[in-house]
Amino acid sequence: MKNKNLITTLLTTAAIAVLSSCASIPKNAKPVAGFNVKRYLGTWYEIARIDFRFEKDLDNTTAQYSLKENGNVKVLNSGYNYKTKKWKSANGIAKFRGDDHIAALKVSFFGPFYAGYNVIALGNNYQYALVAGKSLDYLWILSREKSIPEDVKNNYLKIARDLGYDTSRLIWVKQDQKNPYISE
Repeated sequence: MKNKNLITTLLTTAAIAVLSSCASIPKNAKPVAGFNVKRYLGTWYEIARIDFRFEKDLDNTTAQYSLKENGNVKVLNSGYNYKTKKWKSANGIAKFRGDDHIAALKVSFFGPFYAGYNVIALGNNYQYALVAGKSLDYLWILSREKSIPEDVKNNYLKIARDLGYDTSRLIWVKQDQKNPYISE
């Protein structure tokens, strides 16, 4: 009985740790206030990212967001694996962690496991976005177009560096192919 209680306690603690990690954001980073999810919907081109295993070897990466009836956001990420020469996609769901006018969300592509998705800078017309994950190991620069103006790029890099990101780790994503998941 003692072992069963210990195992239950350990599993509960592990579950709480995993689930609460989705609510995190890098120290000193603040999600955008006054966020309008309807303006954020649509296609975003990935301009740069700190690479991680789920996007490894991908270029021409995009994220498409659409609103579900329940207020959650449907996510379709896609990209071209330049090593296998194949397109890859993943469907997910994003949910607000609190107030839907604060750009602090959690996103899942794998069942009950969520990760932080925090829009920390946003262009006036929702043309460009700087997105932080749960830690300094996750960062994306997004644009509605396949490129981004130098002044926006430099501003986002400064914001990221000021938060402690090592921007030399950013991969600058090629956007030189037509993505079959996007109707352009």
